[in-house]
Amino acid sequence: MFDSMQALLWGTVAGSALLLGSAAAWWLKIPKIWVSAIMAFGAGVLISALTFELVLEAYTTGGLVATLIGVIAGALLYFGANRLLDWRTKRRRAKKGTGGADESAGSDLAVGALIDGIPESVALGLTVVASSAINPAMLIAIFISNVPEGLASTAQMKDAGRKGSSVAALWGSIAICCGISAFLGALLLESMPGEVLAFATAVAAGGILTMIADTMIPEAYAAEHDYTGLLVTTGFLAAFSLHVIGD
Repeated sequence: MFDSMQALLWGTVAGSALLLGSAAAWWLKIPKIWVSAIMAFGAGVLISALTFELVLEAYTTGGLVATLIGVIAGALLYFGANRLLDWRTKRRRAKKGTGGADESAGSDLAVGALIDGIPESVALGLTVVASSAINPAMLIAIFISNVPEGLASTAQMKDAGRKGSSVAALWGSIAICCGISAFLGALLLESMPGEVLAFATAVAAGGILTMIADTMIPEAYAAEHDYTGLLVTTGFLAAFSLHVIGD
């Protein structure tokens, strides 16, 4: 139970980065290129973290087969959830017409952040189970990647005329969901066999990797494509260095 409570705490901390990004977008005028730069760096950090903290850990715990099946399952789950969200968004906008598109855009990104946050938070909980302590590289990676999501979404909500209280309540709810996801990930899988733990860890890794490829890198490249590759590489090396130092 102690590990589960740790997971709840750190999952909420990681999710609070969404609130931090939201507050920054609400009170400050941050150029889009800087938001994209943070997103590119965060993508590199996440790639490193999921490689060394999740996939490698899954392989060590439960073997190659469980790891491969888990990664594929996670990728398909994220892909399916994202396609469903896109379909629902397009359908709603088609019904409302052009006038409703700007109003819903920020909320769409927030739902996308929730879809991203659940596998990330479960992964965080699993790292606590695996080592009885939080993995700093994974925590930092998720925290950094969450900031630009809160920034981008809140900026659109603010432009659409949403109230600050409703925006704060939305992101606060998502942060709490992230904490609960980490808690459940640790609680439900704490006493599972190695193969099951490996599969669950790999599912989280597959979902995060697909999110990076589908969302983070394309959005970053759209704003500052000249430096995206360098920023992703810098983030990867920073997280890798943290992993090596931590070991």
